[in-house]
Amino acid sequence: MLVVGIVALATAGGGTSASHRPAAGGHIGSGVEPPAAQRAAVSRFAAAGRPIYCGGRSRRLVALTFDDGPGPYTTLALRKLSTAHAPATFFLVGKELAEHRDLPALERAHGALGDHTWSHPYLPGLDAATVQGELARTEQLVATTAGAPVRLFRPPYGARTPAIDTAAGSMGMAEILWDVDTRDSEGADYAGIAANVRREIRPGSIVLMHENRGQTIRALDHVLQTLRHKHLTPVTVPQLLAADPPSESQLAGGPQGCGASAGTGTDGRSARVAG
Repeated sequence: MLVVGIVALATAGGGTSASHRPAAGGHIGSGVEPPAAQRAAVSRFAAAGRPIYCGGRSRRLVALTFDDGPGPYTTLALRKLSTAHAPATFFLVGKELAEHRDLPALERAHGALGDHTWSHPYLPGLDAATVQGELARTEQLVATTAGAPVRLFRPPYGARTPAIDTAAGSMGMAEILWDVDTRDSEGADYAGIAANVRREIRPGSIVLMHENRGQTIRALDHVLQTLRHKHLTPVTVPQLLAADPPSESQLAGGPQGCGASAGTGTDGRSARVAG
């Protein structure tokens, strides 16, 4: 069973473990703040209502994130991450929990959880009430199945507007985008996924992957090897925000503040939609 070796977590901003000691790039040690500091950091950024594309680049920490789960590959992904002692952050789609209600708790036990809406729609095309419902319905079910509040949010395709930013912040969720896109959702094979990470990852990066794609799971060993070679330590998003938060200039700059592939939606849309 996958649960062997996975421990129950404190609820730090999205269900972040205080006990994991990632070995992919070295032990976390004192580089990660305690759960209370993680919760405070997430709350602070949620209140600010601005999307986050990367950490501050001042420490050799990175956040691996997975969208669109849970699903049939989730347990295999968790097994690989557990072997490497590498925590991650999982942005879950509410409707997927119908067939996988046991998996959010396992994912929470290996990192942090986020809201990725109920049905994975293009949010800028919806009215405010529907957007609110997409977020709230997912948040409630994930919190129930995982046993922890959800305080992170990622819009599908990275597509956002100021109104969507405000909606997430009003629900107490920090909006998390990325600066490294593995292009797995665009059809990159495992070698391409690994190459994209090798080329773009650097301290403070938030890496976009999808846990429902077999090529991503196949690439994961190579991704973790890259972190070891570059002496980068994987942490959860709450851990990154507490230990190495983005600067004011990075926040104000939006995707350009973090560079690389930040700000490009996984379907090629711009992550920022006017309105």
